[in-house]
Amino acid sequence: QVQLVESGGGLVQAGGSLRLSCAASGRTSTGMGWFRQAPGKEREFVAAISWSGGRTYYADSVKGRFTISRDNAKNTVDLQMNSLKPEDTAVYYCAASGRRLEVPLTRYEYPYWGQGTQVTVSS
Repeated sequence: QVQLVESGGGLVQAGGSLRLSCAASGRTSTGMGWFRQAPGKEREFVAAISWSGGRTYYADSVKGRFTISRDNAKNTVDLQMNSLKPEDTAVYYCAASGRRLEVPLTRYEYPYWGQGTQVTVSS
């Protein structure tokens, strides 16, 4: 079992930055991901990171603007979001794969989810 709690969401103007953090407890030696869901849309992949932090993956829409990182000593996974756009507005969710060596890129392979944090980017 893995418990996840996100923080750091808020309201920011276009071009601004936000840093989301996900605090994990339980079986934390797993691949981790960030997903987002805008109103009326399906939950989509944003970024993922391996347990060691050596492998990272990004959706094309955020590549070059977002950075995922983790601190295994603190059991946290962060998402640094720069150059934010109004289309980045969504509820952002942290997810854990529950498997140490796998870093899935689809939401169906993540059994553990946080409650989500709202990110709103104004134009």
